[in-house]
Amino acid sequence: MSPRTAEHMTWHQSHDAVEGVMVHPSDEEVWKHFNSVHPHFSAESRNVRLGLCTDRFNPFGSFVAPYSFWPVILTVFNLPPEMCMRSEFMFLSIVIPGPSSPGRNIDVCLQPLINELTQL
Repeated sequence: MSPRTAEHMTWHQSHDAVEGVMVHPSDEEVWKHFNSVHPHFSAESRNVRLGLCTDRFNPFGSFVAPYSFWPVILTVFNLPPEMCMRSEFMFLSIVIPGPSSPGRNIDVCLQPLINELTQL
């Protein structure tokens, strides 16, 4: 990580939130709830907080072909809004291929990633 990026990794703790306006996930109640449930983790503002998202992608450009990819992307939520959604801070972690959606079995597909993140 570059020194320029590192200086922004504590932004989520030091920014001034406006009541009733969400500009970053740290403005939400769920973030505050996580902090209260895990005070040891939240005490160090440099601990990395990640967002995980996935969505279906058809590599053939139409929904006629019975095949899809499900990319799993991790985003660093420590960074300010103008940085955390930039491509250099979004990491393609897994691609789940298949003829249909993983559905309820997505936890099986995500387990290796969760295990690796737990080790980190």
